Amino acid sequence: MDLSTLPLVGPLVGGALHLGADLLATLTATLDPVAGPLAAALAVVLATLAVRALLVPLSVLQVRAERDRRRLAPQLAALRKRYGTDTARLQRAVQELYTSEHVSPLAGCLPVLAQAPVLSLVYALFTHATIAGATNTLLEATLVGIPLGHSFVAVLTSPLWVHAWVVVLLLAALAVVVESTRRANLRWNPPAAADGAVPGSAATTAITRWVPFVTVVFAAIAPLAAALYVVTSVSWAAGERAVLRRVLA
Repeated sequence: MDLSTLPLVGPLVGGALHLGADLLATLTATLDPVAGPLAAALAVVLATLAVRALLVPLSVLQVRAERDRRRLAPQLAALRKRYGTDTARLQRAVQELYTSEHVSPLAGCLPVLAQAPVLSLVYALFTHATIAGATNTLLEATLVGIPLGHSFVAVLTSPLWVHAWVVVLLLAALAVVVESTRRANLRWNPPAAADGAVPGSAATTAITRWVPFVTVVFAAIAPLAAALYVVTSVSWAAGERAVLRRVLA
């Protein structure tokens, strides 16, 4: 569904697309004398870095929430042992613990939630043929011969497949960062040991292991510009979290 066609939401989405297109076009024009054909791709990267810089306060809250959950881990383990499979009572007890300790379980989601509209905007900017009734010139931008509006899947199924190595490198780099982040998270805040007696615990563990890689799948099917956003954002987040954990530990 194209949200820009909806009666109430459409004008807001259309306005955001127009503003986003103007900002990226201006940044691309500014970078063009230095970056040449890479200007548009570099503009997406710099815009991503700007967004991440603005979200640093939310990232601080996220790491503080992780630190608090780490501190409360022994008490949470005791609650799980006490209530066992009584999910309702366990949830109430955990909520009461978080409330008494002034810990927000949602704080860890704030950077992701804040970025969702921006990522959606980047996705839309490179999938709309027209914006505000004018031809979307962003679709003419390329990275090493690949239009920023093409996904990895589209590249593989077109004559541009000879340039697919560019996207493969991006996806490989993203997979490495995702896995290193997952391992760092486990070292920082180890999960409670799975209880084999609890139905579905093995499946839950397996899902948790592979869910982070959904990001890689998204980057493969999204426009190359959105993939650049994701790779840049995830890489920033990995470095940022490492620094904040040292500072706030």
